[in-house]
Amino acid sequence: MKPDLFQSPDYYNLDDLLSDEHKLVRESARAWVKREVSPIIEEYAQKAEFPKQIIKGLGEIGGFGPYIPVEYGGAGLDQISYGLIMQEIERGDSGVRSTSSVQSSLVMYPIWKYGNEEQRMKYLPKLATGEFIGCFGLTEPDHGSDPGSMITNFKDMGDHYLLNGAKMWISNAPFADIAIVWAKNEEGRIHGLIVERGMEGFSTPETHNKWSLRASATGELIFDNVKVPKENLLPNKSGLGAPLGCLDSARYGIAWGAIGAAMDCYDTALRYSKERIQFGKPIGGTQLQQKKLAEMITEITKAQLLTWRLGVLRNEGKATTAQISMAKRNNVNMAITIAREARQMLGGMGITGEYSIMRHMMNLESVITYEGTHDIHLLITGMDVTGIPAFK
Repeated sequence: MKPDLFQSPDYYNLDDLLSDEHKLVRESARAWVKREVSPIIEEYAQKAEFPKQIIKGLGEIGGFGPYIPVEYGGAGLDQISYGLIMQEIERGDSGVRSTSSVQSSLVMYPIWKYGNEEQRMKYLPKLATGEFIGCFGLTEPDHGSDPGSMITNFKDMGDHYLLNGAKMWISNAPFADIAIVWAKNEEGRIHGLIVERGMEGFSTPETHNKWSLRASATGELIFDNVKVPKENLLPNKSGLGAPLGCLDSARYGIAWGAIGAAMDCYDTALRYSKERIQFGKPIGGTQLQQKKLAEMITEITKAQLLTWRLGVLRNEGKATTAQISMAKRNNVNMAITIAREARQMLGGMGITGEYSIMRHMMNLESVITYEGTHDIHLLITGMDVTGIPAFK
């Protein structure tokens, strides 16, 4: 087992922009990843299994709803702290960060923002510790980038709702205790429902044979005449804007997380370039390898500045959906490009599990697609600057 020698690049002294609390939060998350994730993650990725034993630790480092108020079991941290935690977790593995950010932004966030006090007190404290794990049901087999066309629906049966439909590509689904499910009522209006494991007609078959996010559990949500109690409807927001508000928070976390994956690939390639001797000298002393490394650290630095500024805007309540889209798209594309370049620098060693690069590279193929594809985020920016939607 190789020691985790990761050192975080900070070319523009961005730490000067962080508070002592920010740095403390980041360092505790980083130390936990080095201790609990790095030693086991290759093994779990190889056998395509989520390491459930890390759930308690994820809760302890603030990996579940760090910005949720303390009275509901959260850490009451700001948006930059949330981002830094996501960065450190994804530095370990994108699949582990997926579990964390789904729980935070797609399960706890809607209960906190759209739920009532009874729902908040019932679910949030247990979600914050990891006693409960949740998932988010929006994407359907035939409705990915166009969630407004969903066909999952519920009918008012007087004393309960009757839910029917299916969701696909759902992180945490196979072992989730609750699901935040988005479905249309009889008028075609989208609402959020809290569906609990054990409700008759609710099943969560696992998705197998993934080449990406192998250490993350993915599945389907099947609803066959599921009776959902009326008190499980999220009452304070409906329409497509409700799930999209959750996705704003999750995409913001991804923008930070992708930097972590890029940093890990860069740091690995930099260290390797100083140790690998060819033609009598380290490959880090050649122009082509220095070009790769210089471009990597430049792109990481730009992404750090972009995302820090976005965090400030989020803290001030000023960040727009389009600004979040820009950061998600830019940073994930940056990370996947760096992963590919770093893999080349390591040559054949780059495809082995002895190094993290190939695992990051495969994971990022999912991250560039989920929660808004690379191309859809481009069109969100395009619509924002022109005022003309190109995807309608």
